[in-house]
Amino acid sequence: MSIVTLLPFIVLIGAMFLMTRSAKKKQQAAAQMRNEMQAGTGVRTIGGMYATVKEVHDETVLLEVAPGVHAIYAKNAIGAVIADEEYNRILDGADPLHADEPVVPDDASSLTGDAAAEATAKGDKIDLGKAETPAGDKTAADEATAGTDAKDAKAEADVAKADADAAKDDKKSGGDAK
Repeated sequence: MSIVTLLPFIVLIGAMFLMTRSAKKKQQAAAQMRNEMQAGTGVRTIGGMYATVKEVHDETVLLEVAPGVHAIYAKNAIGAVIADEEYNRILDGADPLHADEPVVPDDASSLTGDAAAEATAKGDKIDLGKAETPAGDKTAADEATAGTDAKDAKAEADVAKADADAAKDDKKSGGDAK
């Protein structure tokens, strides 16, 4: 066999070796994290529950999931050991505000600054109906509609005239046949 036919197999074996090596490193880091747990640290289980470590044993961990409520978990069930300030922030439910990030409002009305936003801020109702215009004032839309209506009326008159002429012709031809 030539080297060209063996090259895809060599590349495949090398890729598998690299993937298993990185997976082993991740597993070793997770095992080291679990072994370095101490009583009083905050953890997150693989199920997403946050708890405080009370006791660490060889294969198990005693966690306090709520004040006075204890549960025994396998060490493998610990997904992450969390830093104290992060754990306290999660338990308190406070989201940290970063000074360098912009604050985005919940609604866009504060961004527009128009009268509608001011009216809604005051609690006034906004009339979204059509505004009535005086009889003499016509907008471009009204004029376009009037022009279209006139064309439609003329077309209808032409059709009616054609029908009347056809009826007259039918009457004449019918009268001559009698």
